[in-house]
Amino acid sequence: MNLLVCNAGSTSLKFQLYQMPEEIVLARGTMERVGDPKGGRVRYWGKTELDTTEILPDYETGIRLFLKQITGEETGVIANLSELAAVGFKTVLSRDHYGVHRIDEAVLQGMRDMLTVAPAHNKHYLAAIATFMKVLPDVPMVGVFETAFHQTMPPEAFVYSAPYEWYEAYGVRRFGYHGASHSYVADNLNEFLGPKYKAVSCHLGGSCSLCAIVDGKSVDTSFGLSLQVGLPQSNRSGDLDPFIICYMADTAGMSLGEIYETLEKKGGLLGISGVSGDLRDVELAAKEGNERAKLAVEIFCRELVRYIGGYAAVMGGLDAVVFTGGIGENSETVRGYVAEKLSFLGVVPDAEAPKSGIRKISADDSRVALYVIPANEELGVARKTYQKLMSK
Repeated sequence: MNLLVCNAGSTSLKFQLYQMPEEIVLARGTMERVGDPKGGRVRYWGKTELDTTEILPDYETGIRLFLKQITGEETGVIANLSELAAVGFKTVLSRDHYGVHRIDEAVLQGMRDMLTVAPAHNKHYLAAIATFMKVLPDVPMVGVFETAFHQTMPPEAFVYSAPYEWYEAYGVRRFGYHGASHSYVADNLNEFLGPKYKAVSCHLGGSCSLCAIVDGKSVDTSFGLSLQVGLPQSNRSGDLDPFIICYMADTAGMSLGEIYETLEKKGGLLGISGVSGDLRDVELAAKEGNERAKLAVEIFCRELVRYIGGYAAVMGGLDAVVFTGGIGENSETVRGYVAEKLSFLGVVPDAEAPKSGIRKISADDSRVALYVIPANEELGVARKTYQKLMSK
């Protein structure tokens, strides 16, 4: 069957069309700067390859363009849209829907209910899903929620030390995100290490999270109720003493809204360095002598190691550390820092390791294996969508 996977970002769209269960990619598409009046880059790989600049005023325009591409006479890979068995989405959060679900009004309302927790994500997925339902009214829609992989966490990992009534009455708990990415890492580790292992998956990109994995299952993760906690991220603050919010309100006279926006959009690497939220820019500035940029890199790497060490203690051991996401796959600075700090655990990097693809980057005598596994969240969504359809 043919399954279409949609990954909707704040200003971008990514698509992959799979033939399942063979996991053959029939077509891919990426669209940048959706909503920018100057237009953005649109790339397509199908029967032919396209690389153009298009003005995409909204998601509907972009979605319709991709659907036209996969069915076009010169570009198409399927005859018509009736050949689509389902559309899967890398959705984030819906109240009371934390796994893989056929999208209906209850699921959509649950997403609306959690807009306060995941505003930058749910808003865009609600728009994308609405468009697909309009264009493909008879095609099943499946949400693979980012929280799904973390449903195996024990209560001691997901219950906060706030009043227990907050959990019972309002659902305040650690959910965890990046489930599609961490699940894909676990699938690969099952092949590399067998069914029994203890590992930390490090999804490092514009958005960052870690996941402690035991025998293929999530037991802890750095994201919480929201995506605001954990590591410093591109422009999100990450872990923060909650009383700093009260302090800034009282001392600086900031409103709750101002504090919220500052921590979400002006914190993290951007807030510390004053240069950029992109680690590549921050690393370059650090090499050129920018002290705040150096500090930003140091804080990011230190927090990364602190979490890995804590998870190793919680799991009672560590067999592997995996790097994925744009930073994880490409930053030798970050990977080198982690390897050096974990040398006391017997980590020995391999200077001759391959530079691309899925690869082991630790030496054969390293007591903890290091891997780089390029992110493939879309494949994870396709697998879960297929399983959901087959279970009915």
